Amino acid sequence: MRLLGFLAAVLLGGCAGQAQSDAQSPAPSMAEILDRSPAGDWRTIDLEDTLYMDLPGGRVIIELSETFTPAHTRNIRALARAGWFNGANIVRSQDNYVVQWGRDEGDAAPMGAGQATLTPEFVRPRAGLNVTRLADPDSYAREVGFADGWPMASDGRNAWMTHCYAMVGAGRGDTADSGSGAELYVVIGHAPRHLDRNIATVGRVLQGIELLSTMPRGTGPLGFYETPGERTAIARVRVAADVPEGERTPLQALRTDSATFRALIESRRFRRESWFLEPVGRINVCNVPLPVRTAR
Repeated sequence: MRLLGFLAAVLLGGCAGQAQSDAQSPAPSMAEILDRSPAGDWRTIDLEDTLYMDLPGGRVIIELSETFTPAHTRNIRALARAGWFNGANIVRSQDNYVVQWGRDEGDAAPMGAGQATLTPEFVRPRAGLNVTRLADPDSYAREVGFADGWPMASDGRNAWMTHCYAMVGAGRGDTADSGSGAELYVVIGHAPRHLDRNIATVGRVLQGIELLSTMPRGTGPLGFYETPGERTAIARVRVAADVPEGERTPLQALRTDSATFRALIESRRFRRESWFLEPVGRINVCNVPLPVRTAR
């Protein structure tokens, strides 16, 4: 009996030691999770859905969303191919909100096959989306998560992309059909989720957001520039598929339906790096990173 008791104590002690060791072992960081990711957990960005916007300081790369705003994606693509954005300007830089670009009202630049108005695409059906849901509650929607690489929210019937940092939207006037993509903006501050379902979110900046977020702030109402000299001219905007191969920037994004992405979410919900004293155990949809890398 004493021998059995001794063995049991040894086994229990070993289990306790293992548990303590597991508790003390550091969880993998996001970088380690990404380093271990298989090639199949990444998707190559479609060149037809990619825009290159050339500014004096460098290139901004934008991915458009066929999943949520297919008509706007087609229209923006047509406008880019017509040269609509070439020579347009950054017209607004509002602190902690958006940077906006387009042409002045009445500008006679060619739109080609592009349209000046479009049927709104503020939402789409929830059905048919492959959603990686977040377990944590959201203040703005019944459900939040990610679908086809995009941050999204849903009321159970409809779904829409969320206004997170670096998301791109189609500016509009008071009428719902006035946002065709001829005028675009990008979120450069805290996520303005009150805009969700009120405007078409058409894509996101994959690379070069710092070229936009550091634009001098406009001094006019809502951050608009008051004089032409304050504006930054856009050299050109091209669809990546139309750019010679040697001038392209091939990119890949982590698949949001992958095991790697699910592990990444958990690593950000429970921050176990040595610096963190109190892991929160929850996360906001706009605080989940969407990793992008050079294509391999």
